[in-house]
Amino acid sequence: MPLNFLLYMNMDKNSVIGFILIAILVVGFMWYQGKEQQASLKIQQHTEDSLRIVRMKRAADSTAAVQSIAAAAGDTAHKGLAAKAGTSIETAILGTEDLTVVENKLFKATFTNKGGRLKSVELKNFKSPVADSNVVLSGGPEGTMGYLISTGKTTHQTSELYFAPGKVATAADGTQTVSFTLADSSGQGITHLYTIKPNDYLIDWNIDLNGATTLLPQGIFNFQWQANPQQHEKSATYERQQSNICFYEDNNFDYISSKNDHSFEKPVQWVGIVQQFFNTTIITKPSTAFTGGSLQWKRAADTTQLLGDVTVNLQNKSLIGSHVTVPLQLYFGPTDYSILSKQPVEDMAKMVNLGRDLYSFVRPINRFVIMPVFGFFSGIVGNLGWAILLLTLFIRLVTSPLTYTSYLSGAKMKVLRPELDKIKAKTGDNQQAFAMEQMKLFREAGVNPLGGCIPALLQIPIFFALFSFFNSNINLRGVHFLWVKDLSSFDALFHFGDLPVIGDHVGLFTLTAILTSFLISIYNMSNTPQQAGPNAAAMKYMPYIFPFILFFVFNKLPSALTWYYTVSNIITLALQFVIQNYIINHDKILAAIEVKRKAPKTQSKFQERYAQVVETQKKVQELKNKQGGKK
Repeated sequence: MPLNFLLYMNMDKNSVIGFILIAILVVGFMWYQGKEQQASLKIQQHTEDSLRIVRMKRAADSTAAVQSIAAAAGDTAHKGLAAKAGTSIETAILGTEDLTVVENKLFKATFTNKGGRLKSVELKNFKSPVADSNVVLSGGPEGTMGYLISTGKTTHQTSELYFAPGKVATAADGTQTVSFTLADSSGQGITHLYTIKPNDYLIDWNIDLNGATTLLPQGIFNFQWQANPQQHEKSATYERQQSNICFYEDNNFDYISSKNDHSFEKPVQWVGIVQQFFNTTIITKPSTAFTGGSLQWKRAADTTQLLGDVTVNLQNKSLIGSHVTVPLQLYFGPTDYSILSKQPVEDMAKMVNLGRDLYSFVRPINRFVIMPVFGFFSGIVGNLGWAILLLTLFIRLVTSPLTYTSYLSGAKMKVLRPELDKIKAKTGDNQQAFAMEQMKLFREAGVNPLGGCIPALLQIPIFFALFSFFNSNINLRGVHFLWVKDLSSFDALFHFGDLPVIGDHVGLFTLTAILTSFLISIYNMSNTPQQAGPNAAAMKYMPYIFPFILFFVFNKLPSALTWYYTVSNIITLALQFVIQNYIINHDKILAAIEVKRKAPKTQSKFQERYAQVVETQKKVQELKNKQGGKK
């Protein structure tokens, strides 16, 4: 961008630069996410096809094993298989599924004897907008969780074997235990013991292996988790974008979102499938952390309620002895910062995306400013919509010193408008001369032409902090405010057929945010001196481009964010009007400019260099004009 282009602009036009920077960052952020997701779809589809082939082969192998057992018994009837039951774990490939349901104050857990595993968890305090029921977390139709064991002549995943029906016991303090056993006549056996506390989402899962040296192939505990997370929010498309896989490897938090897979080469303590507001996580103790493994993550690309496909493989090669216990824990619950930060597990709270990677600089803003302030206002007013309004007022109050400085610069520019018009009339279409005279005027008046960028640039970290905060704050989920039914999702003024980029709806808060942005642009342009030269036409329409871009970005965002932006814009309009008309004394500013103009003039190094550049360009242009005249 030529330097004289910047000097053509007063405070309001420099605000445009800031707004354009914000637009570029916002749209670039959305584009980058979409691009990464689309780029990985082809590779992910190949991964899914490979996994499907493996599952089909595994199913065929299981069928062959069943047929082999039946043939060995000499009778295909169930009576013959029953005669062998209890003599070999391999016979557990056949059986009847039996469900065991236990519940505490927070959830209702359903266990199955097929695999002796937790099948699903119904959360009592969270409703699903997809179905008229509570949110149910499970692995989906093809979801499994188990580990590989040797059953004599072959190997099986425990998720394929039928344990004895679950036994439930309740302690005096309300703690419940559910146990599943699988044993044979030789003394080898497996026990799965689950412990459910009265008021906790965390479930203890102890795996007791008697005869581990025989049961575990090559003495390795190979754990596999297959899951297909399902939609729990209004928009499956947006929930897919917010979903990712988080893990804690080598004492460090990490995650994958757009990537397809990850290999664990160092100890792993936990792995979690994280949706927008809920997660399911497998956890082990630090002393018995998984020693390696891998995971594959394929985000769904269709219009169903399926969010994606996840396969997690984990190994523990450090188990020694014939009788070993593998202590695991399961978390099926909300991705709530206040809940996860209290769990006795390292960095689970980082599942809540308060700022990552390129935008990790906003995480401290969220943790130490936005979250406590919003929590304070929520406790006062109760309604979270009004709490957002108070949060907006707080943010504008904190940033008011810089904002006032910017408005003061704008007031000076407004005072200089008549003189800028005279310079424009004097220089005509000679842009170089106009730039020189304008720079001279700004220097004499003590005006910083870039001062208007400050509030616009200040909005960048605040916007991205609130973008992360509102997207991850489960407390906004299902909260009604005015006409909005869910502050954590978009509000829909009306629906229509799905259109490219726009989507299938238009939100009212989106329209109010765009309208107030247009009003700010119109107000700023009314105080902007008209620019001369070929760039004048482009600059005339430049301020209106940003609100237009905002429509396509905001229409899919949570209504909490578009409500914040609406309030912020209204405050901006009110402040500009009041400061310009009732606080700033334009006569005093003009008098101060006259005093400044009479003072001895000094140039900064930048101004000196710029003057040299302009003068050089002027001479080059004059030389070209002379040469053209000779021809």
